[in-house]
Amino acid sequence: MAYQSLRLEYLQIPPQLELITPFQLYFNPELIFKHFQIWRLITNFLFFGPVGFNFLFNMIFLYRYCRMLEEGSFRGRTADFVFMFLFGGFLMTSDRMSKSKELLTQAFTIMLVYVWSRRNPYVRMNFFGLLNFQAPFLPWVLMGFSLLLGNSIIVDLLGIAVGHIYFFLEDVFPNQPGGIRILKTPSILKAIFDTPDEDPNYNPLPEERPGGFAWGEGQRLGG
Repeated sequence: MAYQSLRLEYLQIPPQLELITPFQLYFNPELIFKHFQIWRLITNFLFFGPVGFNFLFNMIFLYRYCRMLEEGSFRGRTADFVFMFLFGGFLMTSDRMSKSKELLTQAFTIMLVYVWSRRNPYVRMNFFGLLNFQAPFLPWVLMGFSLLLGNSIIVDLLGIAVGHIYFFLEDVFPNQPGGIRILKTPSILKAIFDTPDEDPNYNPLPEERPGGFAWGEGQRLGG
């Protein structure tokens, strides 16, 4: 994948607009919990590196697979979509607690790609016109491409692992004999993000119907 390694090498990049630097964004448990720089829990997922090919490539992938998930398997389930973000972010953050100077944008993107690919196993993919393969192989192809570019694949593997954990708990385990649904979206997220279901027994008053009044139910032509 056309990612640069999101580790120390990104922290050497000069700020593009000289407003903030990667040193103010990366994940560092000591700065978070001892110096209360809580924003790092979020900003370490938002830095894509300097503006250039890698930046555009990463942004396109994040936008593309976010959109396909939201309009596909998460259609009408915005709260569940947000919960996947929170669950994935929690697992990645927990794994990195003993480490510092980390940026997890790449891992987060790979997680989304993994979940989409496993939910669309029969989609045929074409990678730069060179490779044709089924969608479930996409995260591994991207990781291999990243390796060819000389980048670290540790963050890619983290994203794949977290994506697999979510997919297994959400899509596989509940459908096994004796399986249960472990991941349940909190009610507060459903109240914030989901549209309340319409009451199937609701009968609008005459003035609420199109035209303002009930002019008769009508009949089907030829009925």
